[in-house]
Amino acid sequence: MCRIFLRVFLALLLLSGTRALPGSDAWGQLPAGPLPIGSPLPDFQLTGTDGAVHKPSEWKSSRILVVAFLCNHCTESQVYEARLNRLAQSYGSKGVSVVAIQSSNPKAVTEKDLAWSDVSESLDDMKERATFRKFQFPYLYDGDTSSTAHAFGATVAPSVFIFDGERKLRYAGQIDSDPAEGKATVHSAMDAVEALVANKPVAFATTTAAGCKLLFRPAAGQPSTDAQPVSVTLATTETLSALRKNPTGKLLLVNFYATWCGPCVTEFPDLMATNRMYRDRPFAFTTVSSNVPDEKNEVLAFLQKMHASTSNLLYGSDDTYAMQEAFDPNVGSAVPVTVLLSPRGDVLFHEQGEIDLMEIRRAILAHLPDDAEHAGSQKYWASK
Repeated sequence: MCRIFLRVFLALLLLSGTRALPGSDAWGQLPAGPLPIGSPLPDFQLTGTDGAVHKPSEWKSSRILVVAFLCNHCTESQVYEARLNRLAQSYGSKGVSVVAIQSSNPKAVTEKDLAWSDVSESLDDMKERATFRKFQFPYLYDGDTSSTAHAFGATVAPSVFIFDGERKLRYAGQIDSDPAEGKATVHSAMDAVEALVANKPVAFATTTAAGCKLLFRPAAGQPSTDAQPVSVTLATTETLSALRKNPTGKLLLVNFYATWCGPCVTEFPDLMATNRMYRDRPFAFTTVSSNVPDEKNEVLAFLQKMHASTSNLLYGSDDTYAMQEAFDPNVGSAVPVTVLLSPRGDVLFHEQGEIDLMEIRRAILAHLPDDAEHAGSQKYWASK
């Protein structure tokens, strides 16, 4: 019995030391641990947000190479984007190159995971983020297999791996010690870069990276986002006047649309996805159809097709102008119209015509409060 136990233990020990190789189909595998200090830079070939395929030989003339693992949807990663930009700008003239890699599988990210983000983790989403935040470094996609993350032993975002001129790993771990970047912050990655620039050894070669877990496995068994019931209620002028004051106590998005309006129909799926992303936060969404009351069945069928689990209203009168005036005479009568209201009823965002999806999501995020696990999120989204 003891021999059997010993064999099993040794087998498990060997398995735990196995590192996924670059280029392997690494779905569902977990890295064995961080790349040991002194290890050579793992090879990779990854497509960037610029459309080009990047590999390590591209930076062969750089004295130091900083490889960061980021993701789009994670608050902890978001707040470090600007710091990586500063690192790239401050040390570029000293022969330091910075490259960031996104290794979470988009199929592993659910809409619920996106409650603190405007985009998910696809290459197109990465392009959106890189443009929005004006990344000063290449941003590479590893999400299909996550094989590069496995080769580095990266498991969280943000985390960094810093290599010297011989491409030996000299530092691995956190970018710094405090996402809020207070006065007591230990700038671990920058200290490592400073030491290597000065041809000195890195004082603290490893730290523990803290952030969001990289999501490698495609999501399975997730409950359907379409399961919630869909209904529509006829609205009176009094209902719409009360809606304008925002009785929800939450951030409230109101979208006026009509089933015969092409732009309304085009933007509706994105609006429903936006609702599913943020509905577990202090956020509410009401749709208001400017169809006439006799078209209630048609409106309900449209809402069911769109899986509109929002609060849904339909004008209770054929006098559409009077109904719109009852809500707010200043928002306009032509649809689509989208209004974001604060919990006190202040207008935070108003768009007549088809929305810019990123603009409305960022407006929502900029006005939703932080919680203990997402400190700095509101400030991040409020900054331009």
